[in-house]
Amino acid sequence: MTNLSVLYDAPGPRAKRRNAALAVLFIVVLGLLLWVTINALNDKNQLDAEKWDPFVTDSRVWSTYLWPGLQETLKAAFLSLVIALPLGAILGIGRLSDHWWIRRPCDVVVEFFRALPVLLLMLFANEAYFQWSDVDREVRPLYAVVTALVLYNASVLAEIVRAGVKSLPSGQQDASRAIGMRKGQTMVTILLPQAVTVMLPAIVSQLVVIVKDTTLGGVMLGFGELLSNARLVSTNYSNTIAAYAVAAAIFIVLNFLLTSFASWLEKKIRRGKRNPGASVTGEPSGLEPTAPSSMTVTASAGSAA
Repeated sequence: MTNLSVLYDAPGPRAKRRNAALAVLFIVVLGLLLWVTINALNDKNQLDAEKWDPFVTDSRVWSTYLWPGLQETLKAAFLSLVIALPLGAILGIGRLSDHWWIRRPCDVVVEFFRALPVLLLMLFANEAYFQWSDVDREVRPLYAVVTALVLYNASVLAEIVRAGVKSLPSGQQDASRAIGMRKGQTMVTILLPQAVTVMLPAIVSQLVVIVKDTTLGGVMLGFGELLSNARLVSTNYSNTIAAYAVAAAIFIVLNFLLTSFASWLEKKIRRGKRNPGASVTGEPSGLEPTAPSSMTVTASAGSAA
């Protein structure tokens, strides 16, 4: 019997040979591209040891540039996450409201800020802080970056929350209404806890985007984040490829840790739902099982007749 998958038939002998040939071809092409790239970098003296030595021998590269830049990146990302997550949840719940005077303003806010590029929001926020506030010049880029990231990502997270709640079966709300629960109680105690596991992959993807988008502030506003400080390293040590390669490696590790933590958290949440705390032990309780309520009502009606 053919081993069938949910979406497609299992490949046969010819398909397996073709897939193996394509895999080998891909590896060969990738190896050639790497070889050409390495030779080009070597011809430009970008692989010389002196280009990479500062990251090992000169502690100032880390203490003066990369570590402070990483701190600023983490600070901006953390503040944006802490503010955008609850704000996005509020806007997402507001879009599900039955009251138009709550739903419509939330719709306008979400659609407006989702339509604007993050870089443009950063420029507007920086100019607004410059014109209408007394924020210190040194921290103004941080304020502008965080404000723009919060406005944009809260709008995206609001749509994620709305879609996550709407993806749940309608019977959840019908059952809560049948027992007299208000919509706010249903949302907080029933819908949102179940929608968390549905929304978590999309939320994590958005968190990774937030970390990477902090670099836009360094490009336009002079925000001292990791990538802009890597640019200073490349200028001072004349090692452009090495400086940007190290910065890219740091971003990869940072985002890998974030996604790994989210995957662990998602598995833990799913495991907790499969194994609730108040589980049945299987030990005899000494009580006779009671008949279902529907059978009781039927029997009562029959005896009354």
